[in-house]
Formats: sequence, C-alpha cells, structure tokens
Amino acid sequence: MSKKKSDTDVNRVPEAYRPSEAEESAGPEGRARKTHNEQGGSKRNLHYPEAPEALPIAVVDNHTHLDFLDGTVNVSARDALAAAEAVGVKGLIQVGCDVPSSEYAVQVANEYASILAAVAIHPNDAARLAEAGELGSALERIEELASDPRVRALGETGLDYFRTGEDGRDAQEHSFREHLRIAVELGKAVQIHDRDAHDDVVRILKSSQLPPKVVFHCFSGDERLAKICNDNGWYMSFSGTVTFKNSHDLRAALNLADPQLLLVETDAPFLTPHPFRGRPNASYMIPYTTRFMAETKGVELAEFCARIDANTREVYGEF
Repeated sequence: MSKKKSDTDVNRVPEAYRPSEAEESAGPEGRARKTHNEQGGSKRNLHYPEAPEALPIAVVDNHTHLDFLDGTVNVSARDALAAAEAVGVKGLIQVGCDVPSSEYAVQVANEYASILAAVAIHPNDAARLAEAGELGSALERIEELASDPRVRALGETGLDYFRTGEDGRDAQEHSFREHLRIAVELGKAVQIHDRDAHDDVVRILKSSQLPPKVVFHCFSGDERLAKICNDNGWYMSFSGTVTFKNSHDLRAALNLADPQLLLVETDAPFLTPHPFRGRPNASYMIPYTTRFMAETKGVELAEFCARIDANTREVYGEF
C-alpha cells in the first residue's frame, strides 16, 4: 500500500478497463480528459488503477455495483468478472439500490455462475419514493425479486442520516423493517447501509425478528459498534475506506472484530482503496483491501483469505 501517487502503468490495468488509444494519443487535451470536475472545482483522475498482485486464495467481493458507470470506459459484467478472477476474486455480490438496479442484479446473477444478487430500496430512495407515494409498490416488486434463488440477500437497506433529513426518517425506518420482514420470511441475509445512524440501526435490529445473517455493508463504525456486532453475531464488511490514512476508528474496529464475522467488499465504483482514493473502483481491486486487512489483523494472507472465503459462504451459500 506504499505506492506513490503517479500515472498509472496502463499495461498493468486490465484490458477492459484501459482508456482508448485515441484518448491516450490525444496529447495534452487527451490527458486532461483523465480528470473530471466535481462540485467545488476539484478534479478526479478517471482512469482505473493498475491490477494488484493476485491473492493466494480466492475471495468474493461482498458488495459491488456493476451497473454504476464511473471513469472513462464502460465494462461488461463478463469482462469485470475476468479481470477479478485474474487476481483471485472468484465472484461477487451484485447489489441493488432501487427497482431497476435490483432487476439488473437478478438478471446478471442468472446469467453468470460467479455472481449472486442482493435486492433492495436504498434508504435515501425509500424517503424519496414515500414522498411520491410509490414506496409500497416498490417494496412489493423487491419482494417479488427476492424470491429468485439467485438472490441471497436483501440489500442495501438501512438508514442514512447524511443525505436524508429528519422528515424522511420514518420512511427509511418503515422500509428497513419491511426489508427485514422479507429477509426473515424468505430465509435470506440482509445487507445494511448505515450512514451516521448507528444507534438507530442497532435499535431497529434489536427490536425486530432478524434473518439468519446480518451484514453491515461498508462498515463505518468504531470499536463500540464492532463490539455490538461481535456480541450479536453480525457480520462486518470492510471496504477501501479502512485503508484511508484518517480512518483510525475503522482500523480499531477491524482489530477488535471477530475474524469469523469479517467480509471484504469494494462498493465499486466507489471507495477505491489507498493510494488510489478518488479514482474509479472495480472488483479486481479487492486484493488491495484484503492485504491491508490481513496486515492490520496480523494474520498471514492465505489464512486470512481462507477465513474470508468461509465467512462469505456462510452468509450467502454456494454460488
């Protein structure tokens, strides 16, 4: 993880993720297109990072969004799987955030043996749909999709107090509880989106009938939340955020976390691990985060990968 921030070695970027020759040969104007102006005038490098060294034992990306476009290229599910498999990432959980993305998750999981699906209404979308009077019908469609055998989790659902104000919290809680109900009735896991809402997420979980497995996607808590997860047998899925230099609480939580409750994810195309923070993410980037986690826990890499793989199968079953 000590690589300097420099131009990507394009030859080490998976072929499907490389920029076009036209862009690369366009001189200064072409190179300028590597970046994207965001709000506030900041810029991003939109080229995908180079592939990491392959893991000694293959693991699964516990949470990704193949249908979300970032960067300068559009990569097919087939090519994304091939790039991931080349570095020891043998499969992925494709996660829905609304009805269209959940339908896509079911479709792609039925097309590829190394993809499983999770379907849900994201908490921010739950508030928006409730305001429009459409949340009920959306939840009905999610329940239909969740019955597909390739769907192994309801997610991502939960609470988000960062982007939704107090006026949307009742809708978020209602949606969260409905996802828990569906997961219980179908015997499937739940993937939780928890942003700035730890106490209320825990409150709802402790006051509800729970499905067989509960996963905190993109775990964002500290040692206190990690202890609660340990005590309740709830899984903690760490993303590239744990590698960020200022993520001291996350690393403390990782150190405390029960190894049998650990998972790893990209949340691609977001949350690219250090030193590529801010650039597009993809499932082939999982080894960077996995190695960092193993080093932080003081566990030999192959042993750690085997543990992660076993945990993933415990939550989602066999592919």
